[in-house]
Amino acid sequence: MPKKYFLLIPVLWLAISAFGQGDKERWAKWEVDGDTLMNRRDFVGAAGLYNKILGESGLKEKASFKILYKRAICYYSAENFDLALSDATRFITEFPENARARLLRALIYRHQGNVDDQLSDLTKYIELRGEMTSDLMRWRGSLLADKGEFAAAKKDLLTVAAEADDAELEATLGLVYYSLNKKDSALVRINKAIVLDVNYPASYIYAGSFCLQDENYELALKYLNLALRVDPGNKSATFYKGVSLVELNKIDEGCRCLRKAFAAGEDEAEGYLKEFCYEVFK
Repeated sequence: MPKKYFLLIPVLWLAISAFGQGDKERWAKWEVDGDTLMNRRDFVGAAGLYNKILGESGLKEKASFKILYKRAICYYSAENFDLALSDATRFITEFPENARARLLRALIYRHQGNVDDQLSDLTKYIELRGEMTSDLMRWRGSLLADKGEFAAAKKDLLTVAAEADDAELEATLGLVYYSLNKKDSALVRINKAIVLDVNYPASYIYAGSFCLQDENYELALKYLNLALRVDPGNKSATFYKGVSLVELNKIDEGCRCLRKAFAAGEDEAEGYLKEFCYEVFK
């Protein structure tokens, strides 16, 4: 359950030639006005001015790519991720070794849920910068876990965990350890996450899912009820609770949970509904 990241990335001022005279002076004025709007967090207004510049000038000069980069930042900050990705990719095609553009595109991919390309750009950013921070290592470790590269993920996440106590990090480590078939270590991490933050629902959901896989349905229910106490509308917790209940032969209550999870968009509930709650599909 990654956090959302919305930040204004520092604008890259490229060492390139000025626009020139005539029309280029007008474009320079629009750029200054666009920069002012962007600093005021009026990203839509700023993007509109950058659009005017690019509409007239195109990308025939290196100088135009500076405007393209700024527009990508505006689109990203306005949560228009498809347009942001298009601009960032065109910029990177021209300047493939630009670190900040790689970071921007990695953040765009993050919001689009694209793990592979996100990891690729993040790795390139780290390589270009030649340095590693705990935030970057944590981000990379989480991506590696999403890709199923659990050994590499564990290495990154353990390094970060040695420096700070964090419930989300510990819960992710619990998932990594369980995936590496180190169940005792997984539960240690999950329990530490719960101690650090009793209101973080993922800890209970992970624990409940572990218990489900071990066919310990009673214990799974305890964890999942705690998750739903913290986050009553959580569709994953509702789904896992439904599975636990039907496995305990509490069919009616389990089917209610499964129907609720399915209605909330939990597609995995469909198979259980068809098997245990057949009347839903009559």
